[in-house]
Amino acid sequence: MKVEQFLIRLKSSNYYAGQVVHTERLDERAARYHRLSPPLMDRVARILKKEKITDLYTHQAASIENVRAGDNVVVVTGTASGKTLCYNVPVLERIIGQPSACALYLYPTKALAQDQLRTLHRYQTIDLELPLRTGTYDGDTPPATRRKLKNEANVLLTNPDMLHSGILPNHGSWAHFFSRLEYVVIDEIHTYRGVFGSNVAHVLNRLNRICDHYGAKPVFVCCSATIRNPLELAEKLTGKSMTLVDDDGSPRGEKTFVFWNPPHIGDDRMERKSANVEAANVLSDLVAEDHKVIAFVRARVVSEVITKYAKDILEQMSPSRARAVRSYRGGYLPEERRRIEQALFSGELQAVVSTNALELGIDVGSLESAVLVGYPGSIASTWQQAGRAGRGKEPSLVVLIPHDSPIDQYMVQHPDYFFGRSPENAVIDSKNPHIVLSQMRSAAFELPVEKKDWESFGEYCGAILQILEEDHQLKRKGSKYYWSGGSYPSADVSLRNIGDAVYTIIEQGADNRVIGTIDEISAHMQVHPEAVYMHAGETYFVNELDLVKKIAFVEKVDTDYYTQSLTEVKIKIEDEELGKTWRLSECHFGDLSVTSVTYMFKKIKFGSRDSLGFGALDLPPQTLLTSGTWLIPLEDTYKHVRKSGRVPREGLLGISNVIKEVIPIYAMCDTMDIGASVDSSAANAPGIFVFDRFPGGLGFAHKAYEMIEDIMSGCLALIDRCPCENGCPSCVGSPIPPFSQTDPDVTARGLIPDKEAAKSILHALLELEPYVPSKSDREDAAEVAAVDLALLNAKKLPQPLEKRLRERAGNFKKPHRTKS
Repeated sequence: MKVEQFLIRLKSSNYYAGQVVHTERLDERAARYHRLSPPLMDRVARILKKEKITDLYTHQAASIENVRAGDNVVVVTGTASGKTLCYNVPVLERIIGQPSACALYLYPTKALAQDQLRTLHRYQTIDLELPLRTGTYDGDTPPATRRKLKNEANVLLTNPDMLHSGILPNHGSWAHFFSRLEYVVIDEIHTYRGVFGSNVAHVLNRLNRICDHYGAKPVFVCCSATIRNPLELAEKLTGKSMTLVDDDGSPRGEKTFVFWNPPHIGDDRMERKSANVEAANVLSDLVAEDHKVIAFVRARVVSEVITKYAKDILEQMSPSRARAVRSYRGGYLPEERRRIEQALFSGELQAVVSTNALELGIDVGSLESAVLVGYPGSIASTWQQAGRAGRGKEPSLVVLIPHDSPIDQYMVQHPDYFFGRSPENAVIDSKNPHIVLSQMRSAAFELPVEKKDWESFGEYCGAILQILEEDHQLKRKGSKYYWSGGSYPSADVSLRNIGDAVYTIIEQGADNRVIGTIDEISAHMQVHPEAVYMHAGETYFVNELDLVKKIAFVEKVDTDYYTQSLTEVKIKIEDEELGKTWRLSECHFGDLSVTSVTYMFKKIKFGSRDSLGFGALDLPPQTLLTSGTWLIPLEDTYKHVRKSGRVPREGLLGISNVIKEVIPIYAMCDTMDIGASVDSSAANAPGIFVFDRFPGGLGFAHKAYEMIEDIMSGCLALIDRCPCENGCPSCVGSPIPPFSQTDPDVTARGLIPDKEAAKSILHALLELEPYVPSKSDREDAAEVAAVDLALLNAKKLPQPLEKRLRERAGNFKKPHRTKS
């Protein structure tokens, strides 16, 4: 790809208005090799030679030598650096020498396992007598194939979910495999963080127990993208001491990194153009010039919106080009995902707009460019996505297009911070008692829990054993606890999701075709009655959402708009565990119930994003019992805000929007792991609530409690450095319900909270020199402030009466179906 020429043409396009705010060029890097000692086994060397591999990079040779010596290894190198050879070579050498030896390959997604299976099958076509009996064992594997793999496989490819629910609970029928297990490969370990990673640590602990039971002592090989704490993460996941290999010897072509900031709209500079439209323009120009490109987005609906925009643009140039663009995301059926992957690999597709489902190392051929729509949430993920372009020595282009949100704008306006900062830590909390409870049930079903197991389950192990015994799920015999629950406990636990409820999306017609699936919280927001659901670039109207059968019935329609749901959140403090005076404010940590209701939706016109109206909804509330931190400022905190005629609540809303973006920088979590809200009724005073989006919590809100000083200082720094005058989506943002992270372009177009009020409150909270906001230019500012104060002090309705009044109010205006 001739990157400079393309950028020159891009800057001469009719939509260019100075969007390029920074360009960073990363130099080409030559390969570094190391001679393996002893050299490769002849048969393995011949296979690699057919794959056009004659020399091994430094990290490949170091990994192979360590694994040969029986050391557990974690390999940390860049994207497309050949990490798979680090484990394939020693596994092949061992199986050729001892065909009864077995290896277990774990991948976080089915697609990755399928990709690696294609590589192993390719080896078998090169060496027809290779004693490799392999296959993927997952939810898509037919029963006959499952039986064959169970009886014959010596290299089994699966994912943690299947290991958790299908293999470990039935280890007796896998005794042949487990007794000969010599290698456990865990790929892409940087993805095992938060809820997923905490559960996977327990699954691997259960695997270790079963290996001990059958007398196996496998070598663990972990592979990771670049993160700050790979050794710590690998050891926490596996429970083993590991050797770190991070001397990346792979070559890299020159990579040009462009920060493309959408221009402001209007003279007040309060809002920026849509990142989605900007991405569609850049993507279309790349496709028009015959460059293969992948675009990454952070939400399912955005992948569909950008795909539609790009197709519409390309349709005017060349219909065949338009057909070469597809969306790719979770919710597609397996066979559809496989078709898209194969089409991209073969060159039939030129562009794919994907959620992070394709961020990992699936081989989709040679891509020349990547468009990142929105900051991916962490520096580690940004480099992982950027690494998908330029898999080889050829030059490549990466374009980061930020949304109008605080952290996105901060990153593109401070490139030195981005390019100079180390990737984040991956955080797990395997000792979370809610996770321990569910995983201990599964472990006891497999093998009795003994005293030697207690340490791996954490400090609450004894108490949880007693709870399960009192509930007659465990039975103690001597020093051991045996399962007596009578059910299949692994089936009760999802490793990845907040909730286990999954909705099916059915296109109504002669065959009632299933077109996708969606989790329950997202179902209320995206496939509610009268929603426009997008799939494969097509629009579907939702006729009915069956909450009992968990089915959304849709029909294909051609609309010029899509929908965005609005959600109301109420918080109740269930129990306070910790409390402290932080400076002049009260800071607390404890159990919360967070109730969300999707009560309305907005129709947004494609392209212009104009509002076409609203519709009311009548959906039941969803309650999350979790842990949270809440900060209650003293009334005196607001004195300068009130004197200036501003509304304190609008300042608190601004801080709550920013805090959700800032916590991941300090507490090392994903923004989707946490929620933030302003509530006045929970503590009988206005406060900012931060909570984990996981039943029982995952430790992130507790970290916020511990690091409240750093986090609030970070909020002020982010707001202070934004060049806007009165607040914009790039700093204080807009009031976004914590569960409606769908399309940032839309959620950032609401009422902007008060930046001046937020700064004044933060100065007071941090005991800095008082910040006196400028006088509000609203003519009714005094009245607004007075009403705001009156609302805070108004007598609260009893909950049953409030519910009846809300129902009655809703009856006055029932939603009417309006179909385009």
